[in-house]
Amino acid sequence: MYSVLQDSVDPALLVLDATLVMGCAGIPGLFLKRPGPGQAVAALCTTLAALVGIATALKLLFSGTTASCSLAWNLPFGSCELAIDPLSALFLIPVFLVTAAGSLFAVGYWPAVRNRRSEPGLTFFYGILGASMALVLLARNTLFFMMVWEVMALSAYFLIVTEHEREEVRRAGIIYLLATHCGTALLLLFFSLLAARTGSFLLPATGSLSALTPLAPVMAVAALIGFGAKAGLMPLHFWLPPAHANAPSHVSALMSGVMLKMGIYGILRSASFFYDIPLLWGTLLTIVGLTSALLGIAFALAQRDLKRLLACSSIENIGIITIGTGVALVGAASQSTELVYLGAAGALLHVLNHSLFKPLLFLGSGVIIHATGTRDMNLMGGLGKTMPRIGGLFLVGTVAICGIPPLNGFVSEFLLYLGFFSQIQGDKLIYLMGAAPLLALVGGLAVLTFTKLYSSVFLGTPRSLWSGHRGGELPMGVPMALFALLCLLIGVVPQTALSLVSSAVTALFPRLPLSPLAVEYGAILEKLSLAGVLLLTIVLVITLLWRWRLGREPVTAAPTWGCGYQRGTSRMQYGATSFSELAVSIGNGVLGQRIGRPLLTGLFPERSECSDLPSETLLDRIIAPFLQAVGIAFAFLRRLQNGLMHIYVLYIFATLFILMLWAH
Repeated sequence: MYSVLQDSVDPALLVLDATLVMGCAGIPGLFLKRPGPGQAVAALCTTLAALVGIATALKLLFSGTTASCSLAWNLPFGSCELAIDPLSALFLIPVFLVTAAGSLFAVGYWPAVRNRRSEPGLTFFYGILGASMALVLLARNTLFFMMVWEVMALSAYFLIVTEHEREEVRRAGIIYLLATHCGTALLLLFFSLLAARTGSFLLPATGSLSALTPLAPVMAVAALIGFGAKAGLMPLHFWLPPAHANAPSHVSALMSGVMLKMGIYGILRSASFFYDIPLLWGTLLTIVGLTSALLGIAFALAQRDLKRLLACSSIENIGIITIGTGVALVGAASQSTELVYLGAAGALLHVLNHSLFKPLLFLGSGVIIHATGTRDMNLMGGLGKTMPRIGGLFLVGTVAICGIPPLNGFVSEFLLYLGFFSQIQGDKLIYLMGAAPLLALVGGLAVLTFTKLYSSVFLGTPRSLWSGHRGGELPMGVPMALFALLCLLIGVVPQTALSLVSSAVTALFPRLPLSPLAVEYGAILEKLSLAGVLLLTIVLVITLLWRWRLGREPVTAAPTWGCGYQRGTSRMQYGATSFSELAVSIGNGVLGQRIGRPLLTGLFPERSECSDLPSETLLDRIIAPFLQAVGIAFAFLRRLQNGLMHIYVLYIFATLFILMLWAH
């Protein structure tokens, strides 16, 4: 039952009802014996719930209002408040959008007829994950927040281990559980200190706490580690590449496009509680963001696994969002409203942009794996000829993620650059100018990374015989086309997206006069919009003229120049590894590649192979050895667990006896 607070209850109840429908969408499929209808019902229900949720969130964003309601429960932890302010509404849009798109994509990618054992559970937990993320954004009671946070973590685990028959998948699931529960432990510390500070289990109002108390730094560190582990910030990222690589592709799209943002939302919401944030907090976030962005894209460049490359790229984009968040906090600490607005608007707009182009790329990777039967880019090639539509949509995602106009990735990074350059004439924050070339370096490495990805997958000739199966491209292509269209729309009319983001920025910093800046930079983006339309028109005209010219000329076929070889083979092409070998070798001290080079001897050496395998440096060299040492140190405890009931009763008696003596 719901107990209504006062005003503006209907939007909150609409979103809550849509969330419940989305969470229950997979239940019919658990009981239907015939495969197929349950998956179709889940996709339909999720899509309808998403339409209601997105429409309501957009209405609240444009109006700048807050809707709230209360759940009736009997737990002794205060009232269970739910609320949707502009910040929550902004994050709700990708939750509903990506969940619905992934549900439709799964009809073709993971059809129930061919996956009778795994599909019902996959569909059920997929809906649970989407619903739990929406409830995280609505929760205003810390206990309820942690409850739905744990539901989100566990449902993601069951989705990751869908193909649990494989050892690699089980290992990825265990690593994810380890990381997420370590982060949860820090969040329990943060919320405990917060409850002790406020005397309530409700989240405090925006700007109601001082950050200059002795426990405030402890709370800040706990929140950063707890939420940063979920976001995949360096060095808490070690769970992300294996989890995203081994999950089904539409699950990877939901985790990367949305679930990582729950960590960003937590950092933003936690920071909003304080009104006098020290300069150190913003500086630390900026450094963490720059480190994650630079190392994330460097690790992505070294990958040969398609989905691992996309996963490491998510670390880079989360780093860019964190940079903007840190810049905004630096501006708040230095009373620079311009820096606050540009940093926060750039970060939140990149949240929205990343939730569009990264699901597009992950869904595209699912189609590619569906067709080729492999994730190894060294074995791909030539897909642009057989899958031209998918290749075109994937190209939109690669251009957008590289921050190239006129697509959406350029707009958010443009705002961050404006924030950096706004400090040219300043004295105190001139050091922020140093972040601009580092962000430019990240952009350059991103271009190199995704040029490697697209060329090795779609260009050239096939490097191996494809063993995958085809079919179901229509339901898989429609969500990709939707994301590609939205990437283009935001890039062409960025001022509309900025107006959405401005409401959330104002909700984060209600004490600062940010409305004039929203109007000023909205006008700048209008000029940028005209330039984008002009650029897009030029590209379209050149493309049409080129196709018209080709249509008038006779088409002939001839062999490619063979460089002196009598017979060229596909192995003579650049592969994914060889394309980036020089750039990767420069940073090999950090990347830690396992390089194998055979020793060739004799006039006629035997057949041999070269190998360049990227490694998870933190996981393989620090975390795994530490856990092995802990296991060896506590191996004696296994002797105590011998399976004999009378021995366990003796343990209990001895424990009680010792406690009685200690109490006496």
